[in-house]
Amino acid sequence: MLTNDLDFRLEPKLIDLYEEHKKRSEKVDWGYHDFLPWDKAMDFRRVPWEESQVTLPASIITAVETALLTEVNLPWFTSHLDQTFKGSLTVIKDFVHTWTSEEDQHSNLLETYLLITRNVDPKRLHQLHKQTVENGWNPDYHTPFETMVYTSLQELATMVFYNNVAKVAGAHDKDLASLLRRLAKDETLHYAFYRDVIKYHLQLEPNYCYHLGHVIKNFQMPGTVMPDFEDRMAIIAKEANYGPLEYFDQVLDVIVDYWELEKLRPIAPEAEKARLDILKYHARLKRVRERFYKNK
Repeated sequence: MLTNDLDFRLEPKLIDLYEEHKKRSEKVDWGYHDFLPWDKAMDFRRVPWEESQVTLPASIITAVETALLTEVNLPWFTSHLDQTFKGSLTVIKDFVHTWTSEEDQHSNLLETYLLITRNVDPKRLHQLHKQTVENGWNPDYHTPFETMVYTSLQELATMVFYNNVAKVAGAHDKDLASLLRRLAKDETLHYAFYRDVIKYHLQLEPNYCYHLGHVIKNFQMPGTVMPDFEDRMAIIAKEANYGPLEYFDQVLDVIVDYWELEKLRPIAPEAEKARLDILKYHARLKRVRERFYKNK
């Protein structure tokens, strides 16, 4: 059994997961207007933007701008999920609608913050926003299970990114640190749903391991379509607390452990090979990480 669809036998469990998500998200319902320093706002027509108005370090601005340009691709992401889960379990389609409504505030909060605080040239930001959305986003995953694996990794990575950048940003602007942590809370709830959908499938049928490897070994954030993405990530890794080492420690290592890949025993030879390949990939990256810290 190497199907890449979601298993209908798990529908009652997934409904429970979705209901639990709604209860938790209702308790922390929020509006992005509550997290903005409105007292700093000025009319750009009356007071034009100048570089001297920038107050944050360039690396922090790069991190926030990169997060924004990732979040603005929500329409493409939603479209992809809608197409992928067409004909799949109704509860998953319902969750995607809820997820979209909750994610919708993220880019608004980040963009409005940057404009209010005048930490970016508004004309340049508009151009970057437009160019990123025009580039679209075409993931290499077109089946329900692989897409759920991808969203698990992506939501966890985004949560870690926001929390890590918040730690660095707090020394420069407490409002920014607060809003980043607020975004991380949403990502935490979304990650919890996606990761548990995958865990239930692996527990029910370990042969699903076959479909994990391609996603895990080729994972990239959806922001890769934005201008200068590699340069941005290099800056963030060096100065804003999120890079390959943080990805291994706080994302890959966490998910491999949570899905208990070392304990699973698929019957299909292809699935067992895929499981072992993931563990070898994980072990190789762990050795790289240990060498880095040893030589630091």
